[in-house]
Amino acid sequence: MNANLTADRPTFVTHLECSLTGERYAADQLHGLSRAGRPLLVRYDLDAVAATVSRDALAARETDLWRWRELLPVRRTENIVSLGEVETPLVPIARSGGPGVLVKDEGRLPTGSFKARGLVMAVAMARELGVTRIAMPTNGNAGAALAAYATRCGIETIVLCPEDTPEVNVREIALQGARVWRVNGLIDDCGAIVGKGAADGRWFDFSTLKEPYRIEGKKTMGLELAAQFGWELPDAIFYPTGGGTGLIGMWKAFDELERLGWIGSKRPRMYAVQAAGCAPIVKAFEDGVEHAERWEDASTVAAGIRVPRAVGDFLILRAVRESGGRALAVDDGEILRAVDDAARQDGLLLCPEGGATLAAYRQAKADGLVGADERVVLFNCATGLKYPMPPADNWLDRHGTIDFDAL
Repeated sequence: MNANLTADRPTFVTHLECSLTGERYAADQLHGLSRAGRPLLVRYDLDAVAATVSRDALAARETDLWRWRELLPVRRTENIVSLGEVETPLVPIARSGGPGVLVKDEGRLPTGSFKARGLVMAVAMARELGVTRIAMPTNGNAGAALAAYATRCGIETIVLCPEDTPEVNVREIALQGARVWRVNGLIDDCGAIVGKGAADGRWFDFSTLKEPYRIEGKKTMGLELAAQFGWELPDAIFYPTGGGTGLIGMWKAFDELERLGWIGSKRPRMYAVQAAGCAPIVKAFEDGVEHAERWEDASTVAAGIRVPRAVGDFLILRAVRESGGRALAVDDGEILRAVDDAARQDGLLLCPEGGATLAAYRQAKADGLVGADERVVLFNCATGLKYPMPPADNWLDRHGTIDFDAL
């Protein structure tokens, strides 16, 4: 077992806080949304963290998710559940992107997506707080991560997904021990069913941002970026945005790192990337409002960002605006072209949601929002191996005359 998982785990959580009102909630108790119906944020004694561990000492640890243990909420080592959460690499895509463009390839994580970051933390905390049954809506990859981690520590799991969820996701969820049900609706329709069951006391609701700890797992993306960039930050981050947990988490991570004195005040411009067929955050950004209306008739090839309504909408918009970034929408044709270009020109197989970030970067560069000399990070949120690929039908008869020139 990784040494980071067996060492003593001091935790510095002081309380939880409503992201809208600032109302405080006790740590070490099971919570969903705040009384205002908004996400809870975990708060730490950062002065104590700074007195306990130095930036250099942390940098010397093994480069996995659990190296950040002082900034994570799990108190007891025995409650950690892990499948080997590695630090994901930054991969240059000079041909399809540009000389300063790096892809943070989250497909290297367990279950093949960045959903592993959030769900490993949420499941570990559910275990610590005595949860025995969980339900969650999913567009695919989150359900797979939940099934894997919950099964690993013996928590019963029910997953509801839209009927057109990619078949590979539905099957991996089932194979990894969850009861998975297809629903004739979108992810928020699935979430309504999960919410009703939770209200009836049947299970704990693990919907995006309806428990406090998925953000804490996802914020490790921001912590990793700071370390990978030598305790600086890139100029811009393009993030595929459905529920937006990772964008919110990274913004929280940057604030915590600055308060620790480990980075300065510079922040990346945060670009929330959505599909043109489901762009509630983009519309809210352009309208200058704090909350997004539900997007009707949502449709896109990038199923992971097909989220008609996000409970953390105001947190996404706040981070984007405070950073000087934007919310951008790209159409399905641009997404598929970007996936094709990255694969054929740079050898990197993006998922559709990752393709959306490349398409959005190209659009932003053309519009003068980012410069060719800036350091830019695009998030590829899952391995492209989970998604349909174009046919490759060439066939060779070894018994016939072989046209080597044609080969």
